[in-house]
Amino acid sequence: MGPTSSNAPIKPAAPRKISGFTLIELLIVVAIAAILAAVALPVYVEQVRKGRRSDAVAALSAIQQAQERFRANNASYADQLVTLGFASAYSPKEYYVLELVDVSNTGYTVSASAVTGRAQAGDNKCARMAVRLQAGRIIYESTQPGCWSE
Repeated sequence: MGPTSSNAPIKPAAPRKISGFTLIELLIVVAIAAILAAVALPVYVEQVRKGRRSDAVAALSAIQQAQERFRANNASYADQLVTLGFASAYSPKEYYVLELVDVSNTGYTVSASAVTGRAQAGDNKCARMAVRLQAGRIIYESTQPGCWSE
């Protein structure tokens, strides 16, 4: 008797268990990741812009202090940034353009405006910030309220 002459029935092979992810499962994961990114990205961009505002605050504060030092030695405030020792009209990280306006013997206004074409120009809330000294009072100004307190 040979090996093929057995009367036992041939059993079909047991189905193999396939492991892995289906296409639907992968699409659901990608959709959830896209939704999370769509929510997180604008929040992240706004926080970066908010952090960059410190560049304007630091520059305006430095100019304000330089103006007071200049006024202590002169009869009026300086009308140019160069006179105060600033070589550039840009903030230290160059996100803002600085400008002295309305300079008189009793006050001045120094403003910081976001540089056109840079990422900070999209900061609609605080694209322009200013410090104004008027009759001995310091007034903090901005495009919208809240730029100085955040």
